[in-house]
Amino acid sequence: MNPRSDIHDRLAASLREARKARGLSLDAVAKLSGVSRSMVSQIERGESSPTVATLWNLTQALQVDFAGLLEGKPDAGIEVVRASAAPVIAGRGQGLTIRILSAADAVGEHEVYDLRFSAGGRLDSEPHSPGCREHLTVIDGQLRVWSGEEDQLLGPGDTARYPADRAHAIAAEGGAARALLIVQDS
Repeated sequence: MNPRSDIHDRLAASLREARKARGLSLDAVAKLSGVSRSMVSQIERGESSPTVATLWNLTQALQVDFAGLLEGKPDAGIEVVRASAAPVIAGRGQGLTIRILSAADAVGEHEVYDLRFSAGGRLDSEPHSPGCREHLTVIDGQLRVWSGEEDQLLGPGDTARYPADRAHAIAAEGGAARALLIVQDS
């Protein structure tokens, strides 16, 4: 058996099933994900090998688990996402790696991220939905957090809770830093 075709078949079936379970048309998925209708259709038919970024956009639009997409239906019990399999967001900031720790079905409600800043790294964010709050806990290093006009310097173990429905930013100060970020919509 060709493992590549098996992967394509499982991916196609999982995405098609998720779209139909949510009662969405190809056009609706295209609008929600930013992936063209023709590409969504090709992926669902197993005719295209999507990039990780395309898959990520589709899983977010369909609210399905990125890591478990090829594993079939999860059984009851402990769900494990290995460190190497956690999705990473690139291009959101300078000198920053963002690993997604929350399940895809938590998007828009309760999101958890592992933020790793290199020296001088920074994440600038536009306002989120009204009432949205972020909870930032520093693990290593120092981070400065801004929410609107206010700012605070945080060290290891410090937690800042702040409105994220206004422009906000997080920046490493004095070297590399690591933090956990929880985004909680109202």
